[in-house]
Amino acid sequence: MRALAIVVRAICGVNTLVGHVFSWLSLGIVVVCFTVVVQRYVFATSFVWMQDLYIWLNGAMFTAVAGFALMRGDHVRVDIFYRPARPRTKALVDMFGAAFFLLPFCAVIYVYSMPFVTRAWSFTEGSANVGGMPGLFILKSFIIAFVVLLALQGVSMILRSVLVLAGRDDLLPPAQRYDAKSGLADTEGHA
Repeated sequence: MRALAIVVRAICGVNTLVGHVFSWLSLGIVVVCFTVVVQRYVFATSFVWMQDLYIWLNGAMFTAVAGFALMRGDHVRVDIFYRPARPRTKALVDMFGAAFFLLPFCAVIYVYSMPFVTRAWSFTEGSANVGGMPGLFILKSFIIAFVVLLALQGVSMILRSVLVLAGRDDLLPPAQRYDAKSGLADTEGHA
């Protein structure tokens, strides 16, 4: 059981690190978007690559932080029944949801996106816009990162559920324990 807890901590650690690093892209998005607007309306000029840049940063950020958001419980869920449920019930729901919905979803996305990403890498695809940014193939690779990080967090949810159902949630860090009133324990001011 300790090995399961170590795996849960490792996966959550990876998603936390990626989430904290890539959440800084939101600042970059604001700065680039502001610069594009000022250039266009104050100086009557514009650069296509800068317009590509803030859209690409947005795509990279949201695909990279999906596992982090799932870990924190930030995804939208209908929790009329989940929120007041006991920790064992929440663990069963999480285990079932991750095993039968999340992981198959990730597998489908991976299977259908891999040829798309491989093709982009084969000719180092760039922007379709004239004067746009090179390196679109890197952005498309974030689809694979999205799948991997989300699937890893799904595995972490299943393992966490196993620990809870086995009565060993004491092995989990406080942020990964179920709270009787809401989803995960609120250790950072998040649900």
